[in-house]
Amino acid sequence: MRRTIAAGIVLAVGALIFPGRAAENGIDLAAVITKADAQSVLGEPVKDAQARNEEGADGNYSRCNYYSANPGRSLTLRIRRTGPGQLEPKKQLEEMTAGKPKFKAITGLGDKAVIVKEGPDKGPSHALMLYVVKANAFVTVAISGIDDEKAATEKAKALAKKILGKL
Repeated sequence: MRRTIAAGIVLAVGALIFPGRAAENGIDLAAVITKADAQSVLGEPVKDAQARNEEGADGNYSRCNYYSANPGRSLTLRIRRTGPGQLEPKKQLEEMTAGKPKFKAITGLGDKAVIVKEGPDKGPSHALMLYVVKANAFVTVAISGIDDEKAATEKAKALAKKILGKL
């Protein structure tokens, strides 16, 4: 009986400690890029963040999505930190963009950064995606539903800088 209770306590403590370790290694993107930040970027009220942070064999993965209260605009944030023996973010970005002229290099962000426009030129399915590599981190900032490409680019870069400052 005492062994069963002791084993249960060990499992409960382990369950409490392990998620804490995952959160330690990850970044709470909803705390870095707040709901107010998302509303400013998207230009209208947004729903609460849909965020997740998990530790896996391939490293740490953090994500946060904000959706406008009225359908049509969204902000998607991702960070993947690679673990030992995994494909390095810089190599991943190089493979992803190789031979694809639609990806445009961006200077002044991380070790390497590119931006790409996806979907039609305008409308809710129009998205601007910024990919940034810094050391073992692969950061994605995607803004959809904003038709002004220059403004969306500047907003994505500002968000990426804020995230990179927490790495």
